[in-house]
Amino acid sequence: MFDLITEFSSGALPVVGMGLAWIVTVSLLLLGLVGSVVPFLPGHLILFFAALSHWLMLGDDSGVEWLTFTVLAVLLVVSQVLEFMSGAMGTRWFGGTRWGATGAIIGGTFGLFFMPIGLFLGPLIGAMLCEFIFAKKKVKPATASGVGSVVGTVAGLAVKVVIGVTMTLWLIVDIIWIG
Repeated sequence: MFDLITEFSSGALPVVGMGLAWIVTVSLLLLGLVGSVVPFLPGHLILFFAALSHWLMLGDDSGVEWLTFTVLAVLLVVSQVLEFMSGAMGTRWFGGTRWGATGAIIGGTFGLFFMPIGLFLGPLIGAMLCEFIFAKKKVKPATASGVGSVVGTVAGLAVKVVIGVTMTLWLIVDIIWIG
């Protein structure tokens, strides 16, 4: 058992060749980029695992630096927070109250179960209902708040794609040119 731990901590799996390591890494990078667009696939986490697997398979020869793991982890956290909060931020931007923002978050969570249309309708309906029922807003401002949640969700998806591409490029540059 100790030998296995020592082997992993050294950062290399001796049975994995350079070619197989690159096949796994590129496959994970492509899957991660797809996951940056497809909401139910954890794209940024897969991109982080691409770096981790490359390092585990090749060790010091991988070219992956600790700074890369730090940058990828920070981008992963930022993307998750933005994805979760984007509908609420859009609601607030369009003049919605905290009730509308809360409704957008709750609606977005329920909308995940009804993909892909639920991704947009969930925050919209959640924000509108909470504005109408709890904030006592009229239909027009409640609708504006709901539309804001959809705009925020779309903006969040766009940022998510940009972060996914950034993570991919950072890893490739680190492996090929820096490492």
